[in-house]
Amino acid sequence: MNSEQRMKSEVEIWKRKMMKKSGMMNRITKKAQDKINGLIPEKAHKVITESIKKMVQATLFGSEYLTKPKETYNLSLEEKEALIKDSLNKFRKTAVVEGAGTGAGGLLLGLADFPLLLSIKMKFLFEVASIHGYDVKAYEERLFILYVFQLAFSSEEHKKNVLETISHWDEVKGELVDVDWQVLQQEYRDYIDFVKMLQLVPGIGAIVGAYANYNLLDQLGETAINAYRIRAFNRNEITEEIPLDSDK
Repeated sequence: MNSEQRMKSEVEIWKRKMMKKSGMMNRITKKAQDKINGLIPEKAHKVITESIKKMVQATLFGSEYLTKPKETYNLSLEEKEALIKDSLNKFRKTAVVEGAGTGAGGLLLGLADFPLLLSIKMKFLFEVASIHGYDVKAYEERLFILYVFQLAFSSEEHKKNVLETISHWDEVKGELVDVDWQVLQQEYRDYIDFVKMLQLVPGIGAIVGAYANYNLLDQLGETAINAYRIRAFNRNEITEEIPLDSDK
């Protein structure tokens, strides 16, 4: 099996994993999450919502995440991914330190973790796009980044729709004018709220914060690598379809 076949096989396995239905543990977690959400101060909900809204606006229209396209045109996909994994290690370390620090500081610093972690995630995604040689000044590239973000942190049902869009990006990107930030923020909150809210609990906040941030960056890294693999396959006019049906 050559590297291209291996990557395509890995993407297929990843897609099947992404499309798995929620197990009993996820349903139990969801119930606990709903209960905890009702106990969280309204101020916390407002901070989270506003942070996500500002992140979306900055991604689409701002300049704080801008990076120049890397000179990687002569590199193979494998070589580009090696650079991405190096970059992920750096961003993950930053996220772990930040999560432990804010988690140890109680409610106020715990709330500060939400916009800080969002910024780390966005900077990583812009770095990934840059390594692949895409110009992140282009609106469509910023939009793609937000779709990758949603693919990493959404419910199974929403992921199916987002994955379909990413899988046919060149065909549909001209029809996309914006991203629904309200849907994005609700999906994101539902995905991470339970573990991140535990970060606000005195005594365990630092441990939870570091652990959560490490795993959330890992999840984002895996998603970004596979999303850009799909795009690279399509760009090279590889026509073999990778099934979305998890039962195949």
